[in-house]
Amino acid sequence: MPRALKTYVRVVDGVNLWIGRCVMLLVFAMMGVLLWSSISKTFFLPSLWTLEMAQFLMVAYFLLGGAYSMQLGAHVRMDLLYGAWSDRTKTWVDAFTVVFLIFYLVLLLYGAYSSTSYALEYGERSYSAWRPYMAPIKLVMSLGILLMLLQAFSTLIKDIAKLRGEDLTAPPDGGAAGEKSGEARA
Repeated sequence: MPRALKTYVRVVDGVNLWIGRCVMLLVFAMMGVLLWSSISKTFFLPSLWTLEMAQFLMVAYFLLGGAYSMQLGAHVRMDLLYGAWSDRTKTWVDAFTVVFLIFYLVLLLYGAYSSTSYALEYGERSYSAWRPYMAPIKLVMSLGILLMLLQAFSTLIKDIAKLRGEDLTAPPDGGAAGEKSGEARA
């Protein structure tokens, strides 16, 4: 594979690895917001912002972590036929299906861009009692979709390289090449 493609894969995988590991911590922020929500509803006046803030944090967690999850191969897969196939057939099917994912993500990114530009231009606010501006979460959503699209291209490049007999898979924790995340090292 050309050096530019190898560099692209290395950079995109590295960025998504770093962002994914940072975004994992949003679970604790969500837990804190929901804990405060429970405490304020029980002992004080209920906070207006807690439920919507927890939803915003969940959206950020889900969309920004999607590329990291794809990189690790942690998405749910229908394994009815897939498990019985050879590695080469699995790679062909993965390369074929990631093209559809790229098409879907391009359309999703177009919609996210349109929605984000509207929110920025008109100062769109939520219809809830708290009424936060929607532009920050829409920017996060657009970034998450963009990162997922970049990771899908990286996955396609790695699949093509694998079909050509090269392995561009970088180990996520700096371990031996070809190791999957979560497997014990000997």
